Amino acid sequence: MKIHEKYMLRCIQLGKKGLGNTAPNPMVGCVIVYQEKIIGEDYTSPYGGNHAEVNAIESVADKSLLSKSTLYVTLEPCSHHGKTPPCSDLIIKHKIPEVVIGLKDPHDKVAGNGIKKLEASGCKVNVGVLEDECRRHHKRFLTFHEKNRPYIILKWAETQDGFLAPNKSQRTENPQPFWITNTYSKQLVHQWRGQEQAILVGTNTVLEDNPKLTTRNWKGKNPIRVVLDSSLKIPKEFHVMDGSVKTIVLTEVKEESKYLAHIDYEVIDFSKPLASQICAVLHKHSVTSILVEGGSKTLQTFVDEGFWDEARIFVGATTFENGIFAPKISGKLLETTPILSDNLSIFVHD
Repeated sequence: MKIHEKYMLRCIQLGKKGLGNTAPNPMVGCVIVYQEKIIGEDYTSPYGGNHAEVNAIESVADKSLLSKSTLYVTLEPCSHHGKTPPCSDLIIKHKIPEVVIGLKDPHDKVAGNGIKKLEASGCKVNVGVLEDECRRHHKRFLTFHEKNRPYIILKWAETQDGFLAPNKSQRTENPQPFWITNTYSKQLVHQWRGQEQAILVGTNTVLEDNPKLTTRNWKGKNPIRVVLDSSLKIPKEFHVMDGSVKTIVLTEVKEESKYLAHIDYEVIDFSKPLASQICAVLHKHSVTSILVEGGSKTLQTFVDEGFWDEARIFVGATTFENGIFAPKISGKLLETTPILSDNLSIFVHD
């Protein structure tokens, strides 16, 4: 393996530690090398905190070595003042002579300006090391800035005979989730919720299941809840309306007197294609990734409009014989993993 690739792989490894906490900022990893030895490394702090380059530079015990070192980073150092000062200025301040970058930043406030600033200072800049791997790592951030929408992950569980949910006759009168998969699959989904910025469900899912949409079975932050409710049918006593987590309700109702004070409401046209409108609202709220959890109608809307990047599909050991059919999808099968009695298949939109 080439030396640059070795250290860039370490940057990606570090960057993954920021998953679920840095958004809408990218989860960048940074390594500083002196004479083929790592003397400093770190990743992006939770949103509002230091960027990876700042943390990595601060971790170097002997700052005098910085002027003779190489800095590796998965994404172009920023060149503008945001929540924090420009990372490129800090690199220049410490006279770091060489910077190796995995990927140019598509953000319109950076977009090559960080590279230009570094080169103008006399720094040697190498761009594009493990570029494909860095693109995969930064897929959420890149989708947001290149496609003006969040990275979309569809998730559902279906029975052996292809049903997403049972008929109403199989449910209790009290709205609650009807589990198809086992406890371990459920816990994995809660881990995913903590990794993505938002989670989306439709009206029927809320009325049938009264879900909380939290990460209570895994340590992690709760995602923003996004709920489709065209006519504001969902009772205010339901979990998604409790105000414990930022919640966005997409509706056709324009009468603000019907709005709850602790909920964000966005008006869209339910008679037109929904996925593109939902994406526009999420982009406005700076949501870089979302987990779409159903039900069938909502999931199929994203599939039919082509607005999805991944589909994570569980097949449980149960059968219903009748009920609501699971969505139909075509994509590239990335992997299949057994989770005790369940099987998880992950598809990517090719």
